[in-house]
Amino acid sequence: MSYIAVIGAGSWGTTLASLLAEKEYDVSLWAFEKEIVETVRDTGMNSIYLPDVYLPANLKVTGDIEEAVKKSRYILNVVPTQFTRAVFKNAIHYVPENAVIISAAKGIEQGTLLTVSSILKEITGHQTAVLSGPSFAKEVIKKLPTAVTLATEKPDTGLILQEIFNTQYFRVYTHTDTLGVELGGALKNVIAIASGITDGLGLGHNARAALITRGLAEIVRLGGSLGADERTFSGLSGIGDLVLTCTGPLSRNYSVGVSLGKGMKLKEILSATKSVAEGVATSLSAYELSRKQGIEMPIIEQIYEVIYKEKSPVDAVTMLMNRTLKPEF
Repeated sequence: MSYIAVIGAGSWGTTLASLLAEKEYDVSLWAFEKEIVETVRDTGMNSIYLPDVYLPANLKVTGDIEEAVKKSRYILNVVPTQFTRAVFKNAIHYVPENAVIISAAKGIEQGTLLTVSSILKEITGHQTAVLSGPSFAKEVIKKLPTAVTLATEKPDTGLILQEIFNTQYFRVYTHTDTLGVELGGALKNVIAIASGITDGLGLGHNARAALITRGLAEIVRLGGSLGADERTFSGLSGIGDLVLTCTGPLSRNYSVGVSLGKGMKLKEILSATKSVAEGVATSLSAYELSRKQGIEMPIIEQIYEVIYKEKSPVDAVTMLMNRTLKPEF
């Protein structure tokens, strides 16, 4: 069976590595944290990110990037977006020439404003793919029904990867719009922070429904301006992921928003967890991208101001509700 390297041993990376190992693939899970490597080897569990979950005995874990990737036909990146470049600048020296790199990270790099697959392609020059959609790791690891999107530029590669990842509980659909799939996955995290803020402020279900709907409109506008297929945002990696992340308490980004709405400071919120809320960094990238493209994205703009300008969440909501009246479409 194919050698597969999973780079990044957070909850999602560990879950996907476990899924692939259970299918009897030869899988190496690379962890940056030495404590994760030691814990998995000693106990068979990633107690930091997935406590009380035993991982397959055939799943190998390593802190050596060369060991992880040197034999890999497929490399799955699950490193948080802002760290992907640094990790793969090191890894590229050991990546086989025919390796396909799949990204399961959801964000936009600060500064360059690149999606993760674009970062990977720039560094490695390899064929890339994107795995995205509504998928909480803690539900997938329990084998609860989940459906996701696998986007590739080459349909033949997509069919191979579809077979590799698909299980009876993890259904994989193929797509060719990698940009749209990535933008949906990245931007929904910013909208999820906004959704959490509305709930933290106690603004009710009406407000949350309106925010999700108008947030989708912003994502579609930006995606369309960058050349993505607008139909993509009506799929699993678009509205599917958006609804899940904006309403589910397992969402890190939604939880950050709830805490902000309740008056907590961002530094305090982020210091309380090891998990990365990608929407925090992406809010800056998304704001800058909207300005670069000349696209109006008022929700994204207000979240940027709350996070980076310390604007009051109440003032942000007031600003959104008092904007100039206009047609919906």
